[in-house]
Amino acid sequence: MSAPLPVAKPAEVRRAAARLVRADRATFAAVIGTNCAAAAAGLLAPWLVGQIVNGVQAGHGLAEIDRLGLLVVLAAVGQFALGYLARYLGYRFGERTAARLREQLTDRLMRLPARTVERAGAGDLTSRATTDAGLVATVLRDAAPEVLFALIQGLIVLTALFLLAPVLGGVALVALLAIPLVLRWYLRRARPAYLAQSASHAEVADALATTAAGARTVELLGLQERRRAASAETVATATTAQLRTLRLRTVLFPTIDISTALAVGAVFCVGGLLYLDQAISLGAVVAATLYLRQLSGPVDTIMIWVETLQSSLASFARVEGLGAESERTPAPSAPSPVDERIVITDVYYAYGETGDVLEGVSLDVQAGEHLAIVGTSGAGKTTLGRLIAGIDRPRRGAVTVGGVETADLPPEELRNHVVLLTQEHHVFADSLRDNLTIAAPDAGDDELIAALHAVGADWVDELPETLDADLGSHELSGAQAQHVALARVLLADPHTIVLDEATALLDPRAARHTERALAATAQGRTVIAVAHRLHTARDADRIAVMDAGRITELGTHDELSAADGAYASLWRAWTGRPSGLG
Repeated sequence: MSAPLPVAKPAEVRRAAARLVRADRATFAAVIGTNCAAAAAGLLAPWLVGQIVNGVQAGHGLAEIDRLGLLVVLAAVGQFALGYLARYLGYRFGERTAARLREQLTDRLMRLPARTVERAGAGDLTSRATTDAGLVATVLRDAAPEVLFALIQGLIVLTALFLLAPVLGGVALVALLAIPLVLRWYLRRARPAYLAQSASHAEVADALATTAAGARTVELLGLQERRRAASAETVATATTAQLRTLRLRTVLFPTIDISTALAVGAVFCVGGLLYLDQAISLGAVVAATLYLRQLSGPVDTIMIWVETLQSSLASFARVEGLGAESERTPAPSAPSPVDERIVITDVYYAYGETGDVLEGVSLDVQAGEHLAIVGTSGAGKTTLGRLIAGIDRPRRGAVTVGGVETADLPPEELRNHVVLLTQEHHVFADSLRDNLTIAAPDAGDDELIAALHAVGADWVDELPETLDADLGSHELSGAQAQHVALARVLLADPHTIVLDEATALLDPRAARHTERALAATAQGRTVIAVAHRLHTARDADRIAVMDAGRITELGTHDELSAADGAYASLWRAWTGRPSGLG
């Protein structure tokens, strides 16, 4: 069962936004300044048009009117130039801030504990790192400069309107009163609605990703209809969430459009009556009307981006939620293990609200020992391996390495002590060198080649570019990908390796070759192997037999064979002959 990652609270989002602004405060201040200058320049043209009207009415000469007309043109050119500069600086700020946000996101993703990544589900984490981060970057690059310019321009226009004709300013304010009211109504409902929409999109992505990843299993077990029904259910939930945000917009947009139209009409009518009463000049009425017409531009800009802004705020809260989760990782000041001994003491563990899958498990693994863990499917073998590797934390009891709980060690330090190697391994679409140096950043080329040869990866010598070969364009077999994983283990140089059926997905010939490579990797190290093929367990120093979350037998192959218990039965089922025979 997936456990959704946290979502940042509004106050945390505001603090995060403030940190991004402070990181490039000089550019942000320049953006504000140029936007104000551009908006102020935009006020000149309507005012000058009003002066032209008054001049014509007063009978001024053609030269005076031409001079005012030229000033109108210069004001428009100045506004365009300042607006262009303001947007340029805004886009520059947005791009740099978006890059900073992505770097921060990558750092946080790398610091997430493995157990958090696995429990979050592929859809949630993927959508935050791609869709959500991309939307926030788009807003920072495109929407934020446009909306900032529109807000500043709108405030300056309203201020100028009040200074020009306070009565008309009051009339406009009354006509526009519906806008803050409907915005307040909208904003109170928008955050939860858009968060629900983002979460539903993550569920759709998760359903599609898991179905695609398990396509062969789905087809083999005839689960097509069940997976189709599950996908349809998540799509229906996403559709409902999308319609909810759409209903919010159907109230917001028409209300704002009607309010701005009413404001223009009201100012024009009231201004006309005041002009007839000789309480205001005709030029002032014209300028006030033009100001309100000018106000429609910023309002339209904000309306165009309002949905994207709300979606991006929800996405920013989801992206910033990764920060709170990554901060839960152990502090580097945690105590260091004093030796290589692995001790498991009375461990209980459960997945979610289900019953315990491990019950009172205790083991003491000495440095350099080879321990095999065997048992039927569902006995708890993999779960125990994950606890030893520090991926999960026991509900009760303790799993320690050198006296320190494995789950308390920082990931980078834990890797120096215990490494988990499973049947699932990842090869990055990058050079072979980069695929190896993630385990040992300071390793030289000779060390990398030696590690590959040590695990039997002789195929590396056939690559034309050797370490520079792009593994994204060279399709590796399962055994070759496992060689890369084993070479990483050698380079990381842990004292303990936990093998969780590391060759289970390989064909028998590749599995035998890889098991020889495993033996080379395990030399001189403690090995705890979840054994899928029992012949690998036979050579272990000790064998732990698990059943229903408990260790029921513990001893060597010969001791357990002589006891004629669960292990002897498993061996007979595996080999088809008595356990005492080779």
